[in-house]
Amino acid sequence: MTLLTLLAVLGMVIVDKVGSQNYGDALSKCILFFEGQRTGKLPSNQRMIWRKDSTLRDGSDLGMDLLGGYYDAGDNVKFNFPMAFSTTMLAWSVIEFGQFMGPDLQHAQDSIRWGADYLLKSTDLPGKVTAAVGNPIADHNCWERPEDMDTPRTSYVVNQTHPGSEVSAETAAAPLVFKSAHHRYSILLVNRAKEVFEFADKVRGNYKDSVGQGVCPFYCDWGSYSYMVQNNIPNLPRRVIRLVNGDLQAAKNFAEFGWDTKDAGINVLVSGLVMNSTSAEPYVPQADRFVCSVLPESPYNNMQHATALSFLLLVYAQYLKKHDGSVNCGTFVAALSRFEQIEKGQITYWERTHWGFSQKFPKRIHHRASSLPSIGAHPRHINCKDGSPYYETLKPNPNLLTGAIIGGPDMKDQFPDNRTNAGESEPTTYINAPLVGILAYFKAFP
Repeated sequence: MTLLTLLAVLGMVIVDKVGSQNYGDALSKCILFFEGQRTGKLPSNQRMIWRKDSTLRDGSDLGMDLLGGYYDAGDNVKFNFPMAFSTTMLAWSVIEFGQFMGPDLQHAQDSIRWGADYLLKSTDLPGKVTAAVGNPIADHNCWERPEDMDTPRTSYVVNQTHPGSEVSAETAAAPLVFKSAHHRYSILLVNRAKEVFEFADKVRGNYKDSVGQGVCPFYCDWGSYSYMVQNNIPNLPRRVIRLVNGDLQAAKNFAEFGWDTKDAGINVLVSGLVMNSTSAEPYVPQADRFVCSVLPESPYNNMQHATALSFLLLVYAQYLKKHDGSVNCGTFVAALSRFEQIEKGQITYWERTHWGFSQKFPKRIHHRASSLPSIGAHPRHINCKDGSPYYETLKPNPNLLTGAIIGGPDMKDQFPDNRTNAGESEPTTYINAPLVGILAYFKAFP
């Protein structure tokens, strides 16, 4: 069963609570960032107005309409695997913390819908799932505005003979819906998710072998490629299994969670459903292990995917509150107040890499649209290599990609603010998406 079926549907009541102005401002900007990553025909209510329509012929090479969706980062390619994960995380954020978002709830829902609409299009043909749009090799050889795109917009798909279980299953998990407000849309997405996950399960294979340079080395999945929680919520199994090189195995990566690894997320999610029941094994113990591994008191700290892991930490704390639970880490017992203390410390640290949030923020982020003059300021076409001077200049980016979270400081906590260093200065949708829920919670409980 997919995350879609586990999380079911989303119909949140807006609860406008008075919270920290800073957390509320950060939440607004964190969600606004996604408008800067939109592709296709932009809507009339687009708020990041320096972005314009782009890549309006996506899918034409296959006779499909693949307009819309998100650029994953600072490039002009649509990679479905991280896009689907980002959409999932936005939806999970709204399900857990949407009641604290106030007027930003609608913007968050719009962000989810923008991704879900595209994912519907990318699964429109039975037995086929789009894996990416845009030749990544050609794209990464240019520094060009998305509005000027003239590199090949190749569509890469997985199908019956060239399978891609991981990208298909992630796509099935992503389109969480708005049951009360958009019931028909909800039914459409649920039915499509079932079809796509059935395809992912029956036609098994790793998409890097099928799509090749269309996704690699950028978003290869080198590990397992399909996560399954069997049966349904009332009949949860006693273990989560995943497919590894064609064999079903128990999930062991208890502390990993990101666009390519879901173990910790599954354990936390299912724990909220089975805590204090006979089905608690192994989800709750594994979720406890995850919590203990990321707390600084632990001897084996792992914050590789900081925002995603922090989101899980906060969600698990809410589940524990409902069941009067606690986490015994062996040498210490983790109090729930400690979880929130850690989260607030993380947010303070992230403010240094939250573009446009504070007075001092990175000004030379690795992002084509942000670093090149907008269409309004420079209407003439900028060719592939004509953008190189903008890439190399030490001047700040002319367009503010409000709310973007970038890779951040190096191992020595140094950040030179250099756009040529993509690892440190590039924003991504899957960094921002988990932070939406965290900021919503602390807006209400500062």
